[in-house]
Amino acid sequence: MTILDKIIADKYKEVALKKSIIPISQLEASVLFERETVSLANALRKSNTGIIAEFKRRSPSKSVINQNASVEDVAKGYEHAGVCGMSVLTDGKYFGGSLDDVLLARASAQLPILRKEFIIDEYQILEAKAHGTDVILLIAAVLTREEIKTLSETAKSLDLDVLLEVHNLEELQKSIMPSLDMLGVNNRNLKTFEVSTDISKELSTHIPDDFVKVSESGISSVEAINELKPFGYQGFLIGENFMKTENPGKSALEFIRELS
Repeated sequence: MTILDKIIADKYKEVALKKSIIPISQLEASVLFERETVSLANALRKSNTGIIAEFKRRSPSKSVINQNASVEDVAKGYEHAGVCGMSVLTDGKYFGGSLDDVLLARASAQLPILRKEFIIDEYQILEAKAHGTDVILLIAAVLTREEIKTLSETAKSLDLDVLLEVHNLEELQKSIMPSLDMLGVNNRNLKTFEVSTDISKELSTHIPDDFVKVSESGISSVEAINELKPFGYQGFLIGENFMKTENPGKSALEFIRELS
């Protein structure tokens, strides 16, 4: 079993437990359910920098990244830095995150918020909406084409943007459909955990121009972004690079200044 297989097996159990306690009607009654969402795809199209900055405490590949940062401070710092959006990890067991992090980020900043999660059920999309997110992530490696269609159409019906993540050409080809807004290429090989932006470059020509192209993982320098822009990328998801510093917001500000 790969780490991804383990995460997904645990996720099915976790979602089943949550569904047994909190009914959908309660999620739909949330004060944030009627909130007007902000489109990350539009923000990326208009931006010169395209930075999506992440809030992440730990990960299976790096263990602890930053256990001290408060999500409120980081959200305010990222917004001040001028990022296009904020990605918030909500998986507890492997990444130390929770939906409370999304709620606190939402209360602290106006920017588009992405729920970074292993989504396998429509219930999780309703949770995302109820906690104030604007965007959901779908991972092609763990979903069939039918599942991608159902989940992305559910998200669109709730006015949420959809970022679909792929790791190779096969995943990309099964995933292209009108209910997606952004196509993200993850530069991390899921089997070896090695990172290379070559995969973003290789897949760029296969992504239709109707979608905003996003490159994810392993982007830690302004040079990497400048190299990817000619390939049509407008979004760059930066995870550990800011979070591993004492002040992620300040690091993002310095990075964006250097970039622009």
